[in-house]
Amino acid sequence: MDHNKLWKILKEMGIPDHLTCLLRNRYAGQEATVRTRHGTTDWFQIEKGVHQGCVLSPCLFNLYAEYIMRNAGLEEAQAGIKIAGRNINNLRYADDTTLMAESEEELKSLLMKVKVESEKVGLKLNIQKTQIMASGPIASWEIDGETVETVSDFIFGGSKITADGDCSHEIKRHLLLERKVMTNLDSIFKSRDITLPTKVHLVKAMVFPVVIYGCESWTLKKAEHRRIEAFELWCWKRLLRIPWTAKRSNQSILKETSPGISLEAMMLKLKLQYFGHLMGRVDSLEKTLMLGGIGGRRRSGRQRMRWLDDITDSMDVSLR
Repeated sequence: MDHNKLWKILKEMGIPDHLTCLLRNRYAGQEATVRTRHGTTDWFQIEKGVHQGCVLSPCLFNLYAEYIMRNAGLEEAQAGIKIAGRNINNLRYADDTTLMAESEEELKSLLMKVKVESEKVGLKLNIQKTQIMASGPIASWEIDGETVETVSDFIFGGSKITADGDCSHEIKRHLLLERKVMTNLDSIFKSRDITLPTKVHLVKAMVFPVVIYGCESWTLKKAEHRRIEAFELWCWKRLLRIPWTAKRSNQSILKETSPGISLEAMMLKLKLQYFGHLMGRVDSLEKTLMLGGIGGRRRSGRQRMRWLDDITDSMDVSLR
């Protein structure tokens, strides 16, 4: 982010002049030097970027990105995915941007518009970090002589997005990550100086959050329920140092650890809280994405469970 361009963008976005002046004074005269094992470099001016750790920095970057998207005409573009009658062609979180379209030509058009407008304000599209995911066959793309990678899934905001929309891959990934965390804490769990209730609290505070991150948007089928339940019992068995050959009932293990609320119950609580949050919103993008319908006919045969189906099943009610 070029500072001179940033001040112009703030003015065009309607930020009052006195606030822009305060920001300019805060960023004026910045200098830095780089220290290496061979000594330090000469001092040099910093004319790009925002302050790391400053509460204003995300706002400044968001304004910069919003300016690019507006100039690219994404709001008026017909390209995108229609959900509940609303056209959605981009989702942004921090510096991660996802463009969406119903055809390859539309997607390429959106990408080139964003690329051109970004270059006008000093930002460059990183082809190495750009990926394409399609629900069907797609030809490879080349931009400025570089091939854009085509993938069947990608990580966005810490969650895995797959072409088939099945969250079972994401759940398996989280359970695998949690196993690694549990294994890394073995030295603590083996300690005789730490009481069992404290160890249980450590599991719930340091291990379970790895699994439940992003669970609000998951659609859990019976197989996932069984997998999550089995994993929780694996955690308690590892905590109690119970070998896999031992014949212990699940009830006796839960009675000894007394974990209180189960991992599945924690997930359900978060999902219902999120659902309540959505229902309280009026005309929000979040609500449209989670509760809105997509045009077209569903495939014949047994239908896949949808997120809203999972919510209503867990509450044993109907919203229709």
